[in-house]
Amino acid sequence: MPSYDDVTQPFIATIEHEDKRLQVSVRIVYDGIEFTGRLWFAEESWDDVGIPDRGQVNGQTREEVIERAKGLPAEQLVLRYLRAVSEKRRYKTLRKSTEEVLSKIRYLNQVSISMRAGLLDVSGAANEIELTERQLHELVDRLRSFAGQEEG
Repeated sequence: MPSYDDVTQPFIATIEHEDKRLQVSVRIVYDGIEFTGRLWFAEESWDDVGIPDRGQVNGQTREEVIERAKGLPAEQLVLRYLRAVSEKRRYKTLRKSTEEVLSKIRYLNQVSISMRAGLLDVSGAANEIELTERQLHELVDRLRSFAGQEEG
């Protein structure tokens, strides 16, 4: 079973918009059912990961998400970039941490459901639940340091 910790963010394309060269990547996570990708846009000169698009690119495998993202025409990527800019969040680190917490909760629920349905052995599922619970506590403990910290 894939884990939520297996987050990847491969490069997809470089696009240009209003004299800006933007690197496009897709952040991929497994939500317990499928792989979900979210596009991120960063100017080449930026030192951070950029800004996310709220839209998703889904697939049954990481490779399928990457293929679908790479299949988006440049015009579509520009439109998604414009949407991301119009909805740009000021507290990106807090948002990213919040998304991680929600992903862990979904994963915890999926493991519990799978265990109760007999799809996972009780011992292995219990270990996975315990590990995920510890990770959730660690994430929550760090939230305080991210709250109110505005990024560029």
